[in-house]
Amino acid sequence: MLPLRDDNPTSRFAFVTLAIILLNVAAFLLWEPTFGSEQKQEVFFFCHAEIPWEVTHQVSLGDGGEAARAAIEQQFNEGGGAAIDDQQALKQECGHKSWWESIFEAMFLHGGWLHIGGNMLFLWVFGNNVEDKIGHTLYFVFYLVSGIVASLAQLAVAPNSVIPNLGASGAIAGVLGAYLLMFPRRRVLTLVFFFLITAVYLPAFVVLGLWFVLQLFNGVGSLTSRVNVSGGVAFWAHIGGFSFGAIMALLFFPKERFGARPPPRRPDMFQGRRRGGLGFGWPRRPRPPDDGGWPGP
Repeated sequence: MLPLRDDNPTSRFAFVTLAIILLNVAAFLLWEPTFGSEQKQEVFFFCHAEIPWEVTHQVSLGDGGEAARAAIEQQFNEGGGAAIDDQQALKQECGHKSWWESIFEAMFLHGGWLHIGGNMLFLWVFGNNVEDKIGHTLYFVFYLVSGIVASLAQLAVAPNSVIPNLGASGAIAGVLGAYLLMFPRRRVLTLVFFFLITAVYLPAFVVLGLWFVLQLFNGVGSLTSRVNVSGGVAFWAHIGGFSFGAIMALLFFPKERFGARPPPRRPDMFQGRRRGGLGFGWPRRPRPPDDGGWPGP
């Protein structure tokens, strides 16, 4: 399923959400070697993205000595000589790397066009309403903290991984979790891929609930399998970010009642005529009293 938009109007423009989207796009087009070779992109990710082993040991792979070299050798199935060459190359290319700064940098990096396109679509569809309800400043802090919590969740599952973790998915998952608790019955226009591609309106709790179940299913599967079934997706970052956002919304954020009926999706052009109005969903203007004057307040 792919959400396209929601029927959830905002009272103020979500400029923080837009700014985050623009920062991600600018990083993808102007900072990352997106149009360079695959090798340049790989080196860039090792130099700027979060690597769990580096966070756990608080040192970069290039400066990690024998322990880092052993991790590279084991996880990339390389011989000792190749692992030494990799470590020397990382030390030369990424000698400036700060392991703690990489946690924040990774939130604005993406591995491809589909990666950034899907993330930014989810952020725009659901982020503007969360920002509208909790305010610009709190929303920005909440977004960053969600990303950190998501990184910690993935770190807890694979603390010694030398594979770079990158993407805004963890932070955006926090926004999705908050939206689910704040606007559970709002309608979301969603592309559904099931034999045929069709667009239908579904409640937010269906769209986001199924999304979370899918992440949980794949995350648990990655724990119980001896091979990598995640396809490079940090499912536990999604699970951690989503859970954090839902808890924050449950405890602190304003929420609509789950049983509240959402507003109509669009004006019904025949609704007014059925009710004796002027059409297009507008109510009939009150009839003046017999004496020609308008009713008082």
